[in-house]
Amino acid sequence: MARACGGALLFSFPLLMTMEMWSLGVSVDRVRLLIFLIVSAPMLLGLSYFAGFEPTFRLKDEVLDALAAFGVGCVLSALLLWLFGVLEQHLTARHTIGKIVLCAIPAALGALLASKQMGERDPSTRRRAADCGPFGQLFLMSVGAMFLAFNVAPTEEMILIAYQMDAGQALILMLASIGLLHAFVYSLGFPGEARRREAGGFLRTFIGFTAPGYGVALISSLFLLWTFGRTDGVALHEIATMTIVLGFPAALGAATARLVI
Repeated sequence: MARACGGALLFSFPLLMTMEMWSLGVSVDRVRLLIFLIVSAPMLLGLSYFAGFEPTFRLKDEVLDALAAFGVGCVLSALLLWLFGVLEQHLTARHTIGKIVLCAIPAALGALLASKQMGERDPSTRRRAADCGPFGQLFLMSVGAMFLAFNVAPTEEMILIAYQMDAGQALILMLASIGLLHAFVYSLGFPGEARRREAGGFLRTFIGFTAPGYGVALISSLFLLWTFGRTDGVALHEIATMTIVLGFPAALGAATARLVI
């Protein structure tokens, strides 16, 4: 649990010290926040299976690990937000809970990844990640995309960058995101890399992993923008540009997920 607290702190403190996160905890629509929590639940459950506190062999154990990680995230977020003076006394319980819960999700991801990043990982867990198949790889990509995009999605800079870009720059950024994602997936030492190369090489890797991975990054980015209300009252072409902008860090997160998890 101490290691989980350390992982939660390392992964969440940039968001805990970001003003936009504090304001979103108050202003974000509660239905969207509930949907975000519902979507996060299977993410935490799957992450518990691949990189949890310890190897688990029953669904019950994985559920308990995921709940423990979320509990660590809530407690740590509440303590630090109180210490930073963010949880003012005049706030209603609704606003206080919103701030804590919104920061608790990345903290919970960090808690589950703590055993991989701060200690020796069990060989059985490594085998799980290596043999999880294409759908498992896409799931891990979605976790990486969601986590890295979450770190910048609340900021106003995403809107500003999208506003400053023209269509040509957006297209170049999209191609750069795809290129970096493919370079990581194809060239770096991901589990199963040799098997993928033998099975079809560069083109098959692009079709089977890179293109779906970038699709996952864009979907994750659009979902976060919608959750935080960034798409409300905005034209479709502006939403597309914001999605491409946020899709850049999301693609990097998807690409490096196999190195982290």
